[in-house]
Amino acid sequence: MSKFVIIGCCFLIAAICIFGGLKAFSADTFQVTSQNIIPHQLLNKAHVYNANGCLGDNISPQLSWSNAPQGTQSFAIICHDPDAPRPHGWYHWLVVNIPSSINQISAGGKIKGALETTTDFNQTVYGGPCPPPGHGIHHYNFTVYALDVSQLNISSQTPPLEVEKLVKSHSLAQATITGLYERK
Repeated sequence: MSKFVIIGCCFLIAAICIFGGLKAFSADTFQVTSQNIIPHQLLNKAHVYNANGCLGDNISPQLSWSNAPQGTQSFAIICHDPDAPRPHGWYHWLVVNIPSSINQISAGGKIKGALETTTDFNQTVYGGPCPPPGHGIHHYNFTVYALDVSQLNISSQTPPLEVEKLVKSHSLAQATITGLYERK
C-alpha cells in the first residue's frame, strides 16, 4: 500500500468520526430547555420544597422539549437527585403518559391526560429540592423521555424505581437539563 492510500484512508476515517460526531450535537437532536432552569446553576427558591425545614414555594419548573424521534407516542418526565444519601438517590417528580402532541409543561402546570406517580416524598406531585443541611451541592436532573408507547400500564402508586425502569425500557430518546441546590 502506498503512503497516499494510507493517508487518504486516515483522512476518510477522521472525516467520518468528525461528521458522525457532529450529528450527535445537531439541531435535530432531542432536547429539553427551561425558562426557569439555567443549566448547572442554582435553582430558584420557587422550585425548592416547602417542608422538612426547606422554605421554597415548591413549584415545578417550566420545561419544553423538541425534536422527538420518529415513532414517539408519548413522553415522560423524571426529576431525580443522584446525590441524595440513599442507594438510588431521590425521586422528586415523575410524570408519564404525556401525549405526543404536547411539547411543554408550564411552571406549576399539569398536563391533561398525564399521570403523576409517587415520589420519594410519598406524594403524587412535584416535590422540590430539600437535601440534608451541610450535604453539599446536589444535582437535580430533569429528564424528558420520548417513549415508543402511548401509555404505560402503571398506577399513581407505582414505586419510583419501577416507573423509571419501565420508562427506560420504552425510551427512544432522552434529554436532561440539570439544576443545582445546596442547603447550608
